[in-house]
Amino acid sequence: MVCFAAGCSTMDPVEHADTLAQAGGLQRERIVTPTFVLTAYSKISSPREPIHLYIEGDGLAWISRTQPSLDPTPHQATGLQLAAIDPAPNVVYLARPCQFTPMAVNPTCGIPYWTGKRYAPEVVASMNDAISQIAARAQGQQIELIGYSGGGALAVLVAAGRTDIGSIRTVAGNLDDAYVNQLHNVSEMPESENPIDFAKRVASIPQIHFSGADDHVVPSAVAERFVDETGPRCAQTRVVPGMTHDGDWRAVWPDLLRVAPACGR
Repeated sequence: MVCFAAGCSTMDPVEHADTLAQAGGLQRERIVTPTFVLTAYSKISSPREPIHLYIEGDGLAWISRTQPSLDPTPHQATGLQLAAIDPAPNVVYLARPCQFTPMAVNPTCGIPYWTGKRYAPEVVASMNDAISQIAARAQGQQIELIGYSGGGALAVLVAAGRTDIGSIRTVAGNLDDAYVNQLHNVSEMPESENPIDFAKRVASIPQIHFSGADDHVVPSAVAERFVDETGPRCAQTRVVPGMTHDGDWRAVWPDLLRVAPACGR
C-alpha cells in the first residue's frame, strides 16, 4: 500500500505514475541516452510553443538515515503530480536515472547514482541528452524547466550548459547540496556537482524558487542563499505558508504556476 496526500493506494509506484500521467494526457516513453535509459511521460500538442519540462526529485533514495534504497523510484512522484495538472500544450515529465525504468535495461544503475553521485556530471549529461531529444520535437522553442527537490538541482545544472532555457522554476529545490547536507549532518557528495556553484551561469535566466515555510528538509534559506549568488535581477524566491517538503504541492501548483518568472531592469 502506498499513501499520498489525497489518501492511500494499493497500486505500486509505476502503476500510480501511469494513472497520474493518463489523467494529464501524458504518455509514457523511454529515452535512451549514452549512460542511462530514462523514463518520461510526455504530451507535445503544439510544436510551435515552449515545452514545460518537469524533473523529478531524488525519490526513494534512502530507507533510513544510514540505509540506501535498492530502487529509487518515488512512491509519491511529486514532480509528476505537478506535470499532470499543468494545462500547457507541451508538457514533459522526466524521471531521474534508475527511477521507473527496470534495472535490467540500465546496467549503469547502482546505489551511488541515487546517493552520493545523484548530481554527478554523467547524470547531468544524461538528463541533458534526454532534454535535447525532447527539444527536437518543438524545434526553436524554449524549454521551461520545473524541478522538484533534487530535480531543482538538476534543473539548474542542466540550464547552466544550455542556450534554449526560457525559465527555471524550482519547488523545494535543493539548490545548495553542501549546505543541506551540513544542516542534516550527513556525508558530503564530492562526486556530485553543487547547483550554487553554477548560480552565476544561470543568473540571466528568469527564475522563481518556491519553498515551503514548514520545510525542514530543504528550508527556505537554501533558495535565499542561491538567489544571493545569482543576484536578484532575474531570480526571486517565494515562500508558501504551511507547506512542508513533501506536502500537497499539487493543491497550490495551479496558483504558483501563474507566477511568471521575469527579469527586472
